[in-house]
Amino acid sequence: MKICMLGAGAMGGSIGGVLAESGADVYLLDKWQEHVNTIKRHGLKIREDNSERIVKVRAATDCRGIGPVDLVVIMVKCFHTKEAIEAALPIFGDKTTALSLQNGLGSENVIADILGNDRVLRGSTYVGGVLIGPGEVMIGRKRKPTYMGELNGDITERVNRIGRLFDQAGLETIISDNIYGILWKKLLVNIAVGPLSAITRLPHGGMSEVNDVIDCAIEAVMEAIAVARANGVELSVNDPKDIWHEATDGLPYEHKASVLQDIEKGSKTEIDYINGIIVKLGEKLGIPTPVNKTLVAGVKGIEFGLKMP
Repeated sequence: MKICMLGAGAMGGSIGGVLAESGADVYLLDKWQEHVNTIKRHGLKIREDNSERIVKVRAATDCRGIGPVDLVVIMVKCFHTKEAIEAALPIFGDKTTALSLQNGLGSENVIADILGNDRVLRGSTYVGGVLIGPGEVMIGRKRKPTYMGELNGDITERVNRIGRLFDQAGLETIISDNIYGILWKKLLVNIAVGPLSAITRLPHGGMSEVNDVIDCAIEAVMEAIAVARANGVELSVNDPKDIWHEATDGLPYEHKASVLQDIEKGSKTEIDYINGIIVKLGEKLGIPTPVNKTLVAGVKGIEFGLKMP
């Protein structure tokens, strides 16, 4: 299968790297020129379980010369979705499937508006990825499943086929007929660790050692669960403590949440698509979300202090 990772940073690089390692025909598409050049010259260095290896994989800063692919895995930040899809239209053939593994909620609608609902799959992954530097990523995938499904809940041959491909790459994959419930569960995970990692500057292991941080994360998740229930979402988990453990178990001590990685790079975060979504939905439904509102304010204050665009 010919695959393009649209966005090849921490997560796109990690998942694309192991897919290539398993024999898939993978292109890493990313705007960071130094990152792409390093991969072209030396391959992609993957750190995993206290070891490292080099994976040969093709990389580019634009889609010229790639041609139509079978699968586009969308890993760009949510706020870049529309421009990224439009710039990559030459690689979308008549039978190309788009799989969004992005954080937050709503990006699947942006993609479907451009490509059509029947071309889009949605997914959520608990795989951990960190961009160490140009051409180098760290992946954590033990006990970290990836979920995917059709937007309408059907279990189709195409989603099963893509799931098998991920399984072959050591990415434990579960096909779901309730992908929106899965997306909400992953949103709860990001709500728990994302903003607090950015505010405290602690990796997952460090946050797990500070009880006040854990308590705050659980309170934020409790608010989000109340919003989800009021919105008619069918959740597979009800205990916010289980969400905290799911967010942190199985990852290296030094693993950093994506929001913290963005802050450290001086990049805009996806906080509006994570805790910010809970605040907006809470206001609409009349449900107070003071903890989430405070966490959003904290991250946006840090962004402003770093003079982000």
